[in-house]
Amino acid sequence: MEVGAPMRDAPAPCACAQPLPAGAPEVGPDTCAVIVAGGTGERFGDPRGKQFVELCGLPLMCWSIAAFDQAPSVARIVIVCAPERGAEVEKDVLSRLSLTKPVSLAPSGATRQASVLSGLGSVPRELEFVAVHDAARPLIEVEMIERAVAAVRGDATLAGAILASRSVDTLKLVEGDTIVATPDRSFYWAAQTPQVFRRRVLLAAHRAAARDEYQGTDDSSLVERHGGRVRVVECSRDNIKVTVPEDLALAEAALGQRLLT
Repeated sequence: MEVGAPMRDAPAPCACAQPLPAGAPEVGPDTCAVIVAGGTGERFGDPRGKQFVELCGLPLMCWSIAAFDQAPSVARIVIVCAPERGAEVEKDVLSRLSLTKPVSLAPSGATRQASVLSGLGSVPRELEFVAVHDAARPLIEVEMIERAVAAVRGDATLAGAILASRSVDTLKLVEGDTIVATPDRSFYWAAQTPQVFRRRVLLAAHRAAARDEYQGTDDSSLVERHGGRVRVVECSRDNIKVTVPEDLALAEAALGQRLLT
């Protein structure tokens, strides 16, 4: 479903924009952002759903939408949401932003994986790359979006690239309540979003998973299973996912500080 042009006099959260990395080549928009906002947020405990709660004066999902709208590589944005909440997204979210990119809505599925597959159906065939992002990660910055896209664009051997942060905690392998191993944490990274892939590769991986009734932990796991090579692009640990109320407080503090600079 195509969304009408947002209000042009609405305040736009532009403080999340960042310059491109020095020396980055200028490339026209070749990426579609698929922003997944269909979750019910049961762990968050708010009947509105965490993507609609206020964060620094705007619904939480506004901040990630605005970042992708400002990313030079992004040509279009697809928002995946519950079909019955489409009008709410238009009225309470999109109308409060001054967007320059076309936006369309796609219906969410029973799982996040099904929601992404639904969103891929709205990605124009002429766009080579897809950036899948969780609406619950409001602190994503334009620079990191561009770095992830550039990583895939610049290496023909890659199926995709994901943002991730190095593990800083000691990890324990536990059975029941007993530690059975302490793995070397230098091999472990915490996956984030966006995760950027070549459109055809990601679509094929999702279709194969649906056919095999396989549920992955993220989009990268589906591409890896399908034989694709995926690179890690290091990102700040500030790119948190708001899952529980305590996370919202952290996001508010980090975003509030960013808006002051």
